[in-house]
Amino acid sequence: MKKMKLMASYFAVLSLLIATSCSSDDDFVSSDDDPVEDSNLTGDLESDRVLDPSQEYILDGTFTVKSGNKLTIPAGTVIVSKRGTNNFIAVEQGAQIDINGSASLPVIMKSEDGTPGDWGGLVLLGEATTTAGVDTTAEVSQLVYGGTNDSDSSGNINYLIIEGAGAQINSESQYNGLTLYSVGSGTTIKNVAIINGADDGVEFFGGTVSVENLYLENNEDDAVDWTEGWNGTVTNTYVLHTIDGFSTAVEADGDNNNPKLINFTAVSSTGGTALQFKKESGATITGLSLTGYEVSIDMKDNGPLENVIIDGEVANPSLSYVAAPTVDVALFDWVNSNQTGAAYTILEGDITGSVTLDPTERYLLNSALRVQAGGELIIPAGTKITARDAGTEIYLAVLKGGSIKINGTANNPVVMSSQNAQPGDWGGLTICGDAPTTAGIDATAEVGGFIYGGSNPADDSGNVDYLVILGTGAQINSESQYNGVSLYAVGSETSINNVAVLNGADDGVEFFGGTVGANNLYLENNEDDSVDWTEGWNGLLTNTYVLHEIEGFSTAIEADGDNGNPTIENFTAISSNPGIALQFKKESGATMNNVLLSGHTTNVDMKDDGPVSNIIVDGVPLTTPDDDVFNGTAVDISGWTWINARL
Repeated sequence: MKKMKLMASYFAVLSLLIATSCSSDDDFVSSDDDPVEDSNLTGDLESDRVLDPSQEYILDGTFTVKSGNKLTIPAGTVIVSKRGTNNFIAVEQGAQIDINGSASLPVIMKSEDGTPGDWGGLVLLGEATTTAGVDTTAEVSQLVYGGTNDSDSSGNINYLIIEGAGAQINSESQYNGLTLYSVGSGTTIKNVAIINGADDGVEFFGGTVSVENLYLENNEDDAVDWTEGWNGTVTNTYVLHTIDGFSTAVEADGDNNNPKLINFTAVSSTGGTALQFKKESGATITGLSLTGYEVSIDMKDNGPLENVIIDGEVANPSLSYVAAPTVDVALFDWVNSNQTGAAYTILEGDITGSVTLDPTERYLLNSALRVQAGGELIIPAGTKITARDAGTEIYLAVLKGGSIKINGTANNPVVMSSQNAQPGDWGGLTICGDAPTTAGIDATAEVGGFIYGGSNPADDSGNVDYLVILGTGAQINSESQYNGVSLYAVGSETSINNVAVLNGADDGVEFFGGTVGANNLYLENNEDDSVDWTEGWNGLLTNTYVLHEIEGFSTAIEADGDNGNPTIENFTAISSNPGIALQFKKESGATMNNVLLSGHTTNVDMKDDGPVSNIIVDGVPLTTPDDDVFNGTAVDISGWTWINARL
């Protein structure tokens, strides 16, 4: 976020300079017509008052706007609170506050050094409805709130920054930055920033008030909190968490009066829970973007998920709701903050020239990213790409004639993963080449309608080095799914080394014809086949380690179609669940050397009774599927520490 220089302090200094240059002890005359305003705010305000933006005000104790009176705070006014639990500004039922800041001169309320918990913030009390009843006593200073007038007005707030609030009342209660007790819909609240609070940013206790343009940074409990049946709307909210130990971006409690959140973007660099709903609470949320949270939705008391509607669907806690920001942080350029957050750079669309990613950036694969013919995508070591968990909408494809260069290293692999790395979250990496395939020239792939296949066995689609890919295998239809890595007619000049595919809902790596080889493959808990080939693939696979620790997987190898006689050198497959290790369909086969199979019910399955002699192990064709020849030496992966890399 751009750091804005707020001008209020300059006006204050300018006023002092003018006063000094135009007066002295000899000619100063005090007049009842020109009184000096008291800069201390404390006690009860029992008449209308307009503050002077040219001077700084000190909040020393509780300052209460009594019923029937209005406090007006012009643009550029600065109020500094002394440290203390009883230091806060309260606007009683029947009173009003009129905060008239602007983008260039917001009103600022802060403690002396902006430390979380220094003071109690701003409290408004209205006469709108709350499930707590009429004339309820608030947890702060026995103030009274609640009534029957949902259109009640407590005034206007526009361009306000609150810093360092959240003082503790007792072990159970704390002040917030902005606390809204039964505030009615006649109250206008726009452009509010609450920063570095020790408790919630803004909390609604019932009421009908709505808020527009809300920025909440590093509030240590909940950024937005509501209870007692609040049913207003918050539009354009940006939440930023860069500190450990915060609670949630949203906490909702009590009865569900279905408030609305429109365009809600929350970013965390420290994990945590994004949205928490207690008891029967819920909301309708449109335009949700969550980044960096470990838990997207927590139904704390097992309340009905149907009460939480996100973009027209019932909330799904298994989704991360990672998406492109729905609120542009530039909307809050007026906020005095040095935080830039942990926002993503968006990847989507078509690459036609040469594009190099920056490993210091955080990338979000927001929809399909396609490298077109003549285009080149270069991904340096250490780059991390988060794939939005939106199934078949999300994939990275290198089309025929395009090139990808994934330049990871053992110390800094490239990582591509959905936020939670759940099987089927996204579509993985697809590369299409110009090498031969039994499907013919310019065949159409089952994914994306991509064109592949030609007559150049030495075709070059680039290189893939030290890549870790997680959560792929999105289902296209009942017959087709994406894989972790799909290689369509990729040629032998393409280099693929040190690739790990984990937690895929379909295959780890699948070859559709072509001549490409691969070296050092680690394939863990892919739910269909770990290695799959068809359409006459005849490359070389060296040093492959397959691990199955989940039930219901298909095979370690599935081969189909004509036999291009690929070569498999040093292949280890370990399973802790029963299943088939190697399955050969139709006429398929392979030449295999040093194969170790462990834990499978069946080592070889000739699915269509094809010739078992097409499978050659350590120089000898199989005579029966039951030949005991799979007792080789395990591939040593003790040095493959790169496979543990994650987002």
